[in-house]
Amino acid sequence: MSKSRDPAGRPDEAPVRPELAELRARLHATTDAGRPEAVARRRKTGQRTARENIDDLVDPGSFVEYGALALAAQRQRHAVEELVRTSPADGIVCGVGSVNRALFDDERARTIVLAYDYTVFAGTQGGMGHKKLDRMLALAAQWRVPVVLFAEGGGGRPNDTDMPLVAGLDTPSFLSFAALSGLVPRVGIVSGRCFAGNAALLGCCDVLIATENSSIGMGGPAMIEGGGLGKYTPEEVGPIDVQSKNGVVDVRAPDEAAAVAVAKKYLGFFQGPVADFACGDQRVLRDALPERRRRAYKIRPIIETLADTGSVLELRRDFGTSLVTALVRIEGRPFGLLANDPYRLAGAIDADASDKAARFMQLCDAFGLPLVSLCDTPGFMVGPEAEKTALVRHTSRMFVAAASLRVPLFTVVLRKAYGLGAQAMAGGHLHAPFFTIAWPTAEFGGMGVEGAVRLAMRKQLDAIENPEEREATFQSMVAHVYERGKAINTASFLELDAVIDPAETRAWILRGLKSVPTPARPEARRFVDTW
Repeated sequence: MSKSRDPAGRPDEAPVRPELAELRARLHATTDAGRPEAVARRRKTGQRTARENIDDLVDPGSFVEYGALALAAQRQRHAVEELVRTSPADGIVCGVGSVNRALFDDERARTIVLAYDYTVFAGTQGGMGHKKLDRMLALAAQWRVPVVLFAEGGGGRPNDTDMPLVAGLDTPSFLSFAALSGLVPRVGIVSGRCFAGNAALLGCCDVLIATENSSIGMGGPAMIEGGGLGKYTPEEVGPIDVQSKNGVVDVRAPDEAAAVAVAKKYLGFFQGPVADFACGDQRVLRDALPERRRRAYKIRPIIETLADTGSVLELRRDFGTSLVTALVRIEGRPFGLLANDPYRLAGAIDADASDKAARFMQLCDAFGLPLVSLCDTPGFMVGPEAEKTALVRHTSRMFVAAASLRVPLFTVVLRKAYGLGAQAMAGGHLHAPFFTIAWPTAEFGGMGVEGAVRLAMRKQLDAIENPEEREATFQSMVAHVYERGKAINTASFLELDAVIDPAETRAWILRGLKSVPTPARPEARRFVDTW
């Protein structure tokens, strides 16, 4: 018998058997307390260790680690003692814990965590690490457990000599992770460098959260240079400004602590309703829109007022900016929300916004989140430049995604509802949602009022020689068409279900949700498109 220390490095005065002492020593070598030099390296870059991120994510004392004793597959090159020191857990910490247990029961709080450790061979993916990863992914699939991935790392590791392989292209990890799409929520977090295989896993996630120091790319500097494409620093390959504006990153976070907080909030939407909530004074919605119908306004304060206080989590804010996608709560219940932004393209839906909306609908539908659509759009973006973006294909994605929705959709027209763009915001047409309601400020038409008059009455207007008389006639025609398309008149033709007091919007949404059954999760999963 001898005295030893527990895995956290605390003295344990009780005598222990030699085999337990050996185990404790090996486990201690995997901890931050047992690796002060590695921790110091992270401090120099202003980053946390993999284990610190896990501790911040999971509830205290809930994490159990799988495969902690794994070592790099390099025993032909290095002694085991050396590998114990240099390759703890083979550079990926895996396990099961609970997240948000204070708000949800054990079953809803359970979460699998996968964290690549950049202090071990730059977070590269080794053979034993892949075996651990495959084991955890199998458990996630079998038991339908959400997955959080800390993806920092440099991709495949070429110098694992113990694995009998040529190219390693039979590695199943990427397919196994992709197969979880639509089956369980998957959150990807990255701080620092994330290249090649690590980025491939990250890109499969439902949501990507990245810190301001992130660089994300399918090939790192060495691979780029090896391919004859030039020399670059890691920071020049897929920096956060690029990957946020192009839609790769869903949420930007200032640091790892903020990124973990976002991950916990995101997971909460898929864990269920919460009991405690508050909301703003709904009466302010009555005056939320300008009296001048063509004047832009800020949509986000309206969303913040409509949703529970502090519940809004916007996704892909810097991409497809004419449309807002956000997870929200209303009376504690989770929803997905789509909204046109009049400050961007006047709310017109371009190719990027279409992709953004379609994928968001898939995400919410896969995990049973009802959808709210706040419509104020002049329609799809048009013109020669827009068509260069493959607009026809991209905009059609909204109709295809809406056609397969199992969750209820509730559409609220705030102001403009014109053309095919408005139909797309309503899930295909105004009677496709469980309800389509409108504020009194809403206006409807096959295209914008002014454009419709110019197109339909061109000959009559061109025949008027006096410019002032022509303009007066034009404005009179616009007023007539506008009156015909006003919400109250449109409702009288039963093209929508109701015109409401804006202050009652929240109550309508809740009544709608209580009026539809919870959609059953079919055995056949529906994948969530990565784009």
